[in-house]
Amino acid sequence: MKIGIIGAGNIGGNLTRRLASLGHEVSVANSRGPETLAELAEETGATAVTASEAARDAQVVVVTIPLKAVPALPAGFLDAAAEGVVVIDTGNYYPQRDGRIAAIEDGLPESRWTETQIGHPVVKAFNGTYAQDIVTRGLPGGTAGRQALPVAGDDAAAKAAVRDLIDELGFDTVDAGGLDTSWRQQPGTPVYGNQGDAAAVEKALAAASPERTAEWRA
Repeated sequence: MKIGIIGAGNIGGNLTRRLASLGHEVSVANSRGPETLAELAEETGATAVTASEAARDAQVVVVTIPLKAVPALPAGFLDAAAEGVVVIDTGNYYPQRDGRIAAIEDGLPESRWTETQIGHPVVKAFNGTYAQDIVTRGLPGGTAGRQALPVAGDDAAAKAAVRDLIDELGFDTVDAGGLDTSWRQQPGTPVYGNQGDAAAVEKALAAASPERTAEWRA
C-alpha cells in the first residue's frame, strides 16, 4: 500500500518505521523540508518528500502535526492522492502549544475541526497512543491482552481500512463511533494513553465526559 505521512515527530517517525518495515511504500514529509529527513529515510527506506508531495497516489495519508499547523498545510495537498484516499488524523489540541482555537473551546471535536480545515473526511486514530508503543508493543492477532486503540470516523469503509492497518501493526481496535463523539478519546479522557485491551478501552470510552477540564482549556 502507498502511504503518505505528513509529520515526522514521535508518532509520525515511528509510524514511518513500522509501516515501512511491513513492506508499505511510505513517503514522509515535515515542515522543514525533505533534506532534514535524510536520516529517517536512510533508516527506513521511506521516501522523504515535501508536504505537497506526500499524498501523491497515496491510498492512506496520515496527518500527524500540531493542530496549529493544520491550516498551513498546502492548498490541495490531497488532490493527487489515490481515489478514495483515507486520511488518518492523529492530532490533539494542546492550547499551551496551539493557542486558543475557539471552535474547539466551544465543544467542536478536535478531529471535526481538522476535517473542516483540510476539506476531507478523517479517521481519528493514534492520538492517545504513546509513540514508543507503536514500535514495541505490537503483538500477533489473537494474543491475549493485546493492546487496543480506539478508532473514530464517519465513513465505515475508511474506518475499516484504518482498523485493518492497525491490526497489521500489531494492535486490536475498538470502534469509537463517529467524529461527533470522538471527544471520548481526546486528551484528558480515560482512554487517552490507555494501554489496555479491547475491553479496557471500551470501558474507558464509556466513562468519558464531554466536559473539557481546566487543564485542557486555553
